Amino acid sequence: MVADGGYILHWHLDLSTWHSRGSTQFEASECGSRKPLEIFSLPTLEHTKYSFADQQLERPILLQGHERSLTQIKFNSEGDLLFSCSKDHIINVWFSHNGERLGTYEGHNGTVWTIDIDSQSRFLVSGSADNELRLWSVSDGKCLYVWEFPTAVKRVAFSDDDERVVCITEQRMGHQCVIRVFKLNRDGDGTTQSLEPEHMFSPIGSKATVCAFTYTPNLIITGHESGKIALFDVVTGTEVLNNERAHMDVVTDLQLSADRSYFVTSSKDKTARIHDTKTLRVLKTFTTETPLNSAALAPNKPYVLVGGGQEAMQVTTTSLRQGKFETRFWHKVFEEEVGRVKGHFGPINTIAVHPAGTSYASGGEDGFVRVHHFEESYFRAKPYGDLQLED
Repeated sequence: MVADGGYILHWHLDLSTWHSRGSTQFEASECGSRKPLEIFSLPTLEHTKYSFADQQLERPILLQGHERSLTQIKFNSEGDLLFSCSKDHIINVWFSHNGERLGTYEGHNGTVWTIDIDSQSRFLVSGSADNELRLWSVSDGKCLYVWEFPTAVKRVAFSDDDERVVCITEQRMGHQCVIRVFKLNRDGDGTTQSLEPEHMFSPIGSKATVCAFTYTPNLIITGHESGKIALFDVVTGTEVLNNERAHMDVVTDLQLSADRSYFVTSSKDKTARIHDTKTLRVLKTFTTETPLNSAALAPNKPYVLVGGGQEAMQVTTTSLRQGKFETRFWHKVFEEEVGRVKGHFGPINTIAVHPAGTSYASGGEDGFVRVHHFEESYFRAKPYGDLQLED
């Protein structure tokens, strides 16, 4: 059947390709015609000469593989695989171009809070509420090694050379928030790892919530519950630099640019901000009317994507429109909102952009992952008007 706009919709079900725990589907209306895209233009600064067109996103692919809310989603470095984790203890991996599920990583006995993938798509690390950090083989789903801690693992991240993994364990039950750095043994099948961390320290003051390696060896960026952003030397455990007023509330997400020279953070203070990695100076601020859970940078285009929404416990008393459950596109330079994409039936918890900038994915409190591929008009647009930028 051919729908409006040249889209071919296959209505038969190939049960051999479906999994018992989830499925993938394209959204279409009952009559088979193309649904109006859930994105609309907003007034922009006159000098930007640009706003989102209605046809800049293809119909989203809806990934249904989780039974509870999403906690984090990540593309691998090539962008052909999308990894997702949630409160249902399961990690899924999907083909990003069509949303087909490739497999699952099962073994955690609590909410999987965080995941990261190395640059070769060989190893996956995950942190969970079962107080475990796990190392997985991406290709076959085998758990290679398990580190156990006194409290939950809230954030994990690979270094740029894939040699190290940093993790944050939660402050709870008399235990301090601890940041640990493990040196991975990449020889052999990956099952022989050191149980003890290479470096370990506890940040003084507000507990850390997010972290990432910088381009400088032994230096990591951390975001904190108080809204502070800091640089730590992992060898000595000392705080090299901080910006106490980077945010006014808990930092919920931190994502680096491709060259790690700047990064974007989101916060419950309803703002997302771009910071300089070396000085921690705030370069740009994007202010919304809702608490933010995630922020991501679009490669090759001057956009920042942010998502959040009213707290889940209050959602039942709020309409979708008032809840602000949209992915918002902001112009990175002009700090002006240029578009919104609706679709989730609850707060957006996590956003990831394809490394090539061809698509993005969002994971929500509703348990769905939505993958949006950009159409050709998105790449032809002139976000700086007639101004031509030189590389």
